[in-house]
Amino acid sequence: MGDPMPLWGMLLLPIGLLLLGYGGAAWSAILTARAAGSPVSLAAATPARETARLLVEQRRTIPGADTLLWRLGGATVPVAAVLAVLVLPVADRAAADLSIGVVWFNAMEVLIWVAVWTVGWGANSAWGLVGAYRFLIQGLAYALPHMFALTTAALGAGSLRVSDIAQAQENLWFAALMPVAFGVYLLSAMAMAYWGPFDPAVARDLAGGAAAELTGVDRLVFRSGRYLMLTAAAAMAVPLFLGGGAGPLLPGWAWTVLKTAAVLALLVWLGHRLPTVRVDRFTEIGWVVLIPATLLQALVVAIVVLVV
Repeated sequence: MGDPMPLWGMLLLPIGLLLLGYGGAAWSAILTARAAGSPVSLAAATPARETARLLVEQRRTIPGADTLLWRLGGATVPVAAVLAVLVLPVADRAAADLSIGVVWFNAMEVLIWVAVWTVGWGANSAWGLVGAYRFLIQGLAYALPHMFALTTAALGAGSLRVSDIAQAQENLWFAALMPVAFGVYLLSAMAMAYWGPFDPAVARDLAGGAAAELTGVDRLVFRSGRYLMLTAAAAMAVPLFLGGGAGPLLPGWAWTVLKTAAVLALLVWLGHRLPTVRVDRFTEIGWVVLIPATLLQALVVAIVVLVV
């Protein structure tokens, strides 16, 4: 167990998450502008302009909506992202170096389920409700592969503590030892943030799905939470599969930031390159392909651990 993170580090953690999340949103805007043939010089400022627009936009009022549940669900998404990174070791220090850190991170995924569903349910909107149920169905498809990918990393280190998993990769990154688990983790990370091919919950064919009725500050908070959750998932890939803050020349915290930025850039790029997957197709793939693949990967890792 490492030393606890100082108070100033705990304060900087959500700020760093926010800055990386903005970077992910800016990179997404650049990719969108490039695909549309538009100039990319001003695309990086698109998230800032959109933030300013939503801050002055009037909130929508819907008859019969459960306003408290609706808005609380949207606010829960960024909160879950911040809570998820509490177990993230930065320079061998975590805000909460829990002995069950992997379980804690997985629990934040369940909190996202609740948040998105309550946003769709509380709006008293058919589009929102369908989008919310789409997300629940998708969650059932990726939750088990996601859990098995996390379990495989913990199995390789013999611990559920995230810092122990990072330290266990001193000689070989788990991304090389367990590539199937790493790949499944990246897919489930996108699904967790309803990003890219896994965006049926907020798809345009449902007029925005679970977020169809969100406007103004409510929509800003929900969108921000989406990028923060994607960033949190990218950050957690670093200690789980990419050796944590280990690296030459630079300090550990710098390597953690660089690796997180690289994974986040990859996830955002994949979200723009891959087409949206229908929920029923993804459910089939999850149960028929991803679950057996992750179980087989866990078996191989268990044999390696026993033999070595």
